[in-house]
Parts: sequence; structure tokens; C-alpha cells
Amino acid sequence: MSADPYTTAVPSLRQRRRAVATQEIVEAAERYIAEHGPHALSLRGVARNLGMTVQGLYHYFPNRDALLTMLVTKAYRDLADAVTAAVDTAADESAEVRFMAATEGYRRWAITHVERFQLLYGAPLRHYAAPHDGPTTQAMRRMCEIFQHEMFDGFTTAQLAAADTRGLSPALEAHLEPLFPHGPETLPPPATALLLGAWGHLHGMVVLEVFGHTSFIGEHQAEIFRMAMRALLEDIHRRIHAQPEEAPATPA
Repeated sequence: MSADPYTTAVPSLRQRRRAVATQEIVEAAERYIAEHGPHALSLRGVARNLGMTVQGLYHYFPNRDALLTMLVTKAYRDLADAVTAAVDTAADESAEVRFMAATEGYRRWAITHVERFQLLYGAPLRHYAAPHDGPTTQAMRRMCEIFQHEMFDGFTTAQLAAADTRGLSPALEAHLEPLFPHGPETLPPPATALLLGAWGHLHGMVVLEVFGHTSFIGEHQAEIFRMAMRALLEDIHRRIHAQPEEAPATPA
């Protein structure tokens, strides 16, 4: 008799044990980064903190790059989860309120998990390159999709395509065409340009705070950030033209 196609295979005991051990290694590596910083990460140090040999750790992660890829992917996912949770708290509010909630969620995660944020966006780790279009890239795209949705919610594709981007060059427009999927269509290049500019502004504000460059503002950093994000969204929406009203039908 053939197996029931709807039956979900139960992981074996060995698979479950491996999953638990892998999770313990990742958590230990995150603690190591929190204590020593991302650039100090070593398999030997993580193994020592777990009470295992580095050779034993190789059974789960064959090299430092494999562990780093897992850590970067998980950090992106955790950051995206935090932004999603922040947006969910404003689910019944306007798109503007949801966008502000998303930016607050991003900032809050970054300043709470400084070392993990630096793992993502600090100085490049020596001798490490994330796999091209691998899990780290996919996790980062999820983040972009969240902000894309909240930034452009309520606008039509035609409106986004006609956004004022002050002379977007044909070469750049062609390059941006396939970058960000938007439902069944591609996000129009003008909107993609606005999204990338907004991302740089948002991220730059957070990086300045995380790396201590705005510490002179003290407890007012959150207020400055909110003011900048509100102005950013207003500027973007000013660049997207209102939907033209349909002309009244001409009497026969």
C-alpha cells in the first residue's frame, strides 16, 4: 500500500538532536558576538564556551563562513520579525502610521541588539562573503518588502511609475526595472529609486545612533528620528502624483 501523501514525515531522533545542537551553537555564537563583537567570532571560542571540541563543532558547521551565514540570516529574520510585529500593532491604522511603526521597530531592534546589527551593517567581516542570492539575500529582501508595502500602500502602479524622481537616467531606470517585485508586476523604477533613497535615509539615521555619532543629542534621539522619518514619508508622498479624476461622460 502506498504511503498517505498527506502524512507529514516525523523527523528522526537523530535529526531532532542535530536541530537542537545546531540551535545551541547558534545561540552560543550570538552570545559570543554580544560579548566580543562580530569580528572576534571564532569556531574555537564558540566551541570552548559550549564545552565541546572545535572538531565536534565541524560536524554542524564545516567552517566559520557557514556559521556566519547562519548568524547573518537569523539576524535579518529577527530584525524583519521585529519590524513586522511593530507594524502589526498598528494594523488598523493608516499607512502613514504603519510606516512610522515599521521605522520605530527597525530602530528599536538595532539599538537593543547592537552587536548583531553591526554583524549585518558594520565593517565587512574579513575573508567572508555571503552566498550570492542565498539565504542572507532572501532574508534581506523580506525587510525591503515590508517597507515597500507600507510606503506605497494605496498608490496605483501608474501613480508610482509617474513619481517625480528628478531626472532618473535611462541607464539607471533600466537597471532598477527588475529589482523589486510588487505583486504580479515589477515595482516601477521611479518608485524603486524612492524606496532605495528612503532606505538609505532610514538606515543612515539608525547607524549614526548605533555607532554613537548622535549621542550628543542624548534622550532626544528618538524624537529626532521620528521627525526625520515623518518628513521623509511626506516628501515621498509629495512626489507621487494624485490619481487623476475621470472626465465626466459627454452627453450624447
